[in-house]
Amino acid sequence: MKTLKSTVMRTVDVARRAGYSVQQVRNLERAGVLPPTKRTASGYRTYEEVHLQSALAYRALAAGTGPVEAKRIVRAVHERPASEALALLDAVHARLDRERTDLALAKEAAAAIRAEPIGEVRPSDAMSVSELAAALGVRPSTLRHWDAEGLVVPDRISPRGTRRYSPAHTRDARIVHQLRSAGYRIDPLRALMPGLRRGHGAEDLGAALAARDASIAARSHALLDAAVALSALLAAQKRD
Repeated sequence: MKTLKSTVMRTVDVARRAGYSVQQVRNLERAGVLPPTKRTASGYRTYEEVHLQSALAYRALAAGTGPVEAKRIVRAVHERPASEALALLDAVHARLDRERTDLALAKEAAAAIRAEPIGEVRPSDAMSVSELAAALGVRPSTLRHWDAEGLVVPDRISPRGTRRYSPAHTRDARIVHQLRSAGYRIDPLRALMPGLRRGHGAEDLGAALAARDASIAARSHALLDAAVALSALLAAQKRD
């Protein structure tokens, strides 16, 4: 294993500099995020700069992409060719870019859909589950799930409880579809949709979209920080 030449550190030193507890540092080593450590004659772990850089890279990556993917990337830096580790990082950036695109579409769609006037509803304007699913490009089971979760609750007709979606329901379904595509979870949407139906949820929706935008920006900055530490590891391995 190639390592950076640096001052030997104790577990507590790495923990303090990386912003972790001593136990967390040991857990990261056990998970392969930190390369194996050497031990003194008395059995104490000794760490070098490579271990600190690994911990810092993991911390920033976890903020940018979550702990599972962060572990995969840092382990790849230690165990695989550099090109494979870089490919994993590229995939994270690509997903983040898709999130930005989806969010922009959600903003545009939500604004346009909310502004659509809902006039007098005629029976012929209503849609069945299969018709609306085809129009949205989702499965009928998705609409049934949204119904069960209280996101888009259609009218029921006939003794069998057949679902029929009015234009207002269709508008709600389009909003939910766009926001789900942009990464919104069920619980926040469940709280948001009643206000939108009453016409008083525009500010809440704007705040939710702004919060999503801020989250993407924060993760993007975290990936920049992670790139610095990852670059240091890769450059050191190339020199050795």
